[in-house]
Amino acid sequence: TLKECKKEEKADREFQKRFKFEGNISVLTQMMVDPAAVEKRGGGRHLPLRRGEILDVIQFTSREQILCRNSQRRCKSGAAEALLQR
Repeated sequence: TLKECKKEEKADREFQKRFKFEGNISVLTQMMVDPAAVEKRGGGRHLPLRRGEILDVIQFTSREQILCRNSQRRCKSGAAEALLQR
């Protein structure tokens, strides 16, 4: 719907501004949070991790961090060791 499209566009603009990301936001792959991993609350620049959650990978920033988006379209960096290839 129109309301959902505007909400997604606003989230994408906010993401680009916050992470100084230029260009189109495209999903590289999807990864799942390890079901055996410890759940983390997140905060600041880190995404809260819930066991078994599917995340959209937007950018591999380093060996330890991956820029991800969860099902609520919240974008933050996640710990690479807690993610499994889907």
